[in-house]
Amino acid sequence: MKRISFLNNCKLLSIPTLIIIIILSISFEYIDVILQERQDLQKQLHKEKVSFIKDKLSSMIVTKQKSTVAIALSIANDDRLADTIVDRNIKHDYYEELISKFKSNTFYKNIWIQIIDKDLNSIHRSWTNNSGINLKPLRDDLKRVLVTKKPHYSVSVDDYTLSIKGMVPVIKNGETVGVIEVISHFNSISKAMKKFDYNSVVIATKKETKKISHPFTNLFIDNYYVANFDAPKDLREYLKNRGVSNYFNESYVEDGDYLIVPYPIKDINGRKIAYYIMFTEIKNISSAHIDYFMFKWIAIGVMALMLFAILFSIYLFIVNTKQKEYYKNIIDASTNIVIIDSENGLTEVNSIFFDYFTEYKTISEFKSEHDCVCEFFSDTDGYLQKYMDDEHWIRYVFNNPTKDNKAKVVYLEQVYYFSVTASLVSKEENHYAVVLADITEQEKYKLELEKLTITDPLSGIHNRRYFQLKIDDEISRAKRYKHPLSLIILDIDHFKKVNDKYGHKVGDEVIIGYSQLIGSLLREEDSFCRIGGEEFIIILPHIDKSAAFKVAEKLRVSVEDSKKIIPITMSFGVVEYIMGEESESIFHRADTALYKAKESGRNRVKIG
Repeated sequence: MKRISFLNNCKLLSIPTLIIIIILSISFEYIDVILQERQDLQKQLHKEKVSFIKDKLSSMIVTKQKSTVAIALSIANDDRLADTIVDRNIKHDYYEELISKFKSNTFYKNIWIQIIDKDLNSIHRSWTNNSGINLKPLRDDLKRVLVTKKPHYSVSVDDYTLSIKGMVPVIKNGETVGVIEVISHFNSISKAMKKFDYNSVVIATKKETKKISHPFTNLFIDNYYVANFDAPKDLREYLKNRGVSNYFNESYVEDGDYLIVPYPIKDINGRKIAYYIMFTEIKNISSAHIDYFMFKWIAIGVMALMLFAILFSIYLFIVNTKQKEYYKNIIDASTNIVIIDSENGLTEVNSIFFDYFTEYKTISEFKSEHDCVCEFFSDTDGYLQKYMDDEHWIRYVFNNPTKDNKAKVVYLEQVYYFSVTASLVSKEENHYAVVLADITEQEKYKLELEKLTITDPLSGIHNRRYFQLKIDDEISRAKRYKHPLSLIILDIDHFKKVNDKYGHKVGDEVIIGYSQLIGSLLREEDSFCRIGGEEFIIILPHIDKSAAFKVAEKLRVSVEDSKKIIPITMSFGVVEYIMGEESESIFHRADTALYKAKESGRNRVKIG
């Protein structure tokens, strides 16, 4: 008898031990899978960031090229220019004054002007007295302008620097007598990239560096010319120590604390002549959704273990005692709500249930007024309802164990959030054990975290990330239902002067105050976002561009009349969505319309 008792005790001890070993093995495997998935998500996040920033840089370069051509066109429209070229009568003071005006009224602070005759001889260079050079053997882009008789833009290296060039033919009596060339640089682009937490080092290739005899920036990394003045010294040292050319042929590099993104710059013939290398610290890349991913799946794992522990306890109890009293004690021991339920109604609950539903002391009292706990479920997207995909909520949870099933319960004006799991207890009686684990604090934290990721911390309105998500969603709706959609992009005029004159604190108050003013004038369905320092954007669903123009004009007048904090004005660009257009395209058109408003004198609305 003693031997049999000993063997039975050993058997009882071995079962929990075996289960613990199995649980630990599964847990370690589960953690490995989560960590690998986290690493994959991190890589995907970096790829998306790289793609976004490359697209942004490409757009900035193209915009500046076109703007440079636009400046050249404005100069070429002067009828006196053709006579100036033919007569070789260059009025240096006139072009110096012209450049000074460009510096005062545009974002371009280093504009150069070059006048070239029909034989491609440079007859005037605004930045040097060294003219008279024949550019024909050096410049394929200029030859193309003469052949096509059309404006062109390019990026090329000359004896001074790597620069962006806009070229327009000068025509007199139907004949091309020369070319007016406007030259701009990469400094304004690198300053703009800093708004996205990217520092820039613009580097000419070693072959192109050899062409430079009078370096504009006088900055070099070994035998590579650096084309932007604001290239940080520590990053130049960083590239020097690691070898500049090691970054030329990579899509991006994760190197220590940095995410490094090289972007090739090509000339008019498609040759790589330089690289725009961007640096951002990896810690600056938002990883809120990765943190939430880890939290969610670890929570699911813990809850799965808790559910397994509860169900295993129930199983052992039924097998060993089959007495309802012990079964009730087990589920009462749980810190989560445990209910035994079916599609026909509650059959049992644990004591924790009444800590939440405080008006009732027994399940009979509860059932006298309610058939199901689902009567307290809030009608909120993303949470369980009584019927899900035409299935009763309990069966739906049971049939979808891998989903993040959550319930939002509203009782006596209190809101609770629960993670919900279900297991079949009795197939014959169709009874389920349903566990509602209180995740109210975690869910509120998650909702607050999600709100923070889409909210601008200064103005309190939506931020650029929310705009990127919302515009894609609204475009999808516009495509599906064929309704109009418009964008308004707006910018505070001369905001730098506000900061310089009154200080950044007043500048911040201006952004906050006028954000509140504009927000109060919009509809509830409109989306108002801050996408830059003093730049905002409004998404207007179901609004065409004529109506959007009226909205923008109303806002412009309200801003001008308000004089809140200090008097300011704003410029506005308005566009309407073109069916089939991508979000980047409509944003670019809106930005171009805003640029036209600025260029036309500010404090006005332009339709793109």
